[in-house]
Amino acid sequence: MQRALDVLHCFHDNAPDLSASEISRRLGLSPSTAHRLARTLQGAGFLEQDPRTARYRLGPAVTELGRLSYHQRGLHLASPELKDLARRTGATADLALRSGPHAVIVAGGSVTPKVGLRRPLHSTALGKVLLAWPRPGESGAESLPPLRAFTERTIVDRATLAAELEQVRAQHFAINDGESAQGIRTLAVPVLDHLGAARFAVALRGTPELITTDRFDWFLTQATTCAHALAVLLLPPSQRGGAAER
Repeated sequence: MQRALDVLHCFHDNAPDLSASEISRRLGLSPSTAHRLARTLQGAGFLEQDPRTARYRLGPAVTELGRLSYHQRGLHLASPELKDLARRTGATADLALRSGPHAVIVAGGSVTPKVGLRRPLHSTALGKVLLAWPRPGESGAESLPPLRAFTERTIVDRATLAAELEQVRAQHFAINDGESAQGIRTLAVPVLDHLGAARFAVALRGTPELITTDRFDWFLTQATTCAHALAVLLLPPSQRGGAAER
C-alpha cells in the first residue's frame, strides 16, 4: 500500500508523464516492482498510460476523488472571497492547508495548470502560519526535513525557525520577505478552529513595492477580514474560531 502511494506522490507539483523506469529510479525500486505497481494503479484508474509512449500520468480516479474532496471541504466557496481580496488589494490571494512538510495551495490566484501547489513550510508565510498553530497530531518544526535554502534570506536553522514561529504567534501573522524567491513579499494569517488550530492559512503575495511598510497594516486588515469570512464558509458552526486577532 505504501509503495503504491509513493508512486502517486511522484506526480506531485505538475510532474510530467513518467515511465516505469523513471518511477523506479525516483523511488529506488526495481524496474519490475515499479512496472507492477504502475499496472495495478492503472487498473484501478489512479494512473493511465499513453499508448504511444507507454508513459504514465495521473488517472481519472484521482481527478474524481480530488473534485469530491474539493467540494466536501467547501473549497469552491472560497474562490469568490479570494478573488474579491485580490481585486481590492492588487495582490495574489491564496488559501492553503498543511500536508506533511508542505503547505498545499488549494484555492486562489496561484492555482494554475503550470504552477506546483506545494510550498515548503519553513520558507513561506503560509507555512509559518500552519506551523505556528498546528492541528492535533501534526508535528512541529523539529520534525521537518532539512531546511533548504531558496535565497540568502531563507531560515535554515531550526532554533531560528522556532523563534520565528514564537513571533508569528505573538503578532498573529507571518511574513515571507524574499525567503522563497527574490523580490516577493507575502503576509499570511490563520483560519483558526475552535481548538485554536489553523485549518487553513490565507496569504497575500506581491512585490515590496506593492506591499509596502507604510501600507502593511492595511493589507493585514484585508487578509484578516477575509480569513474571518472563510472561517464561516469552510468550518461548521461548532468548529469555528475565526482568524487570530491582532
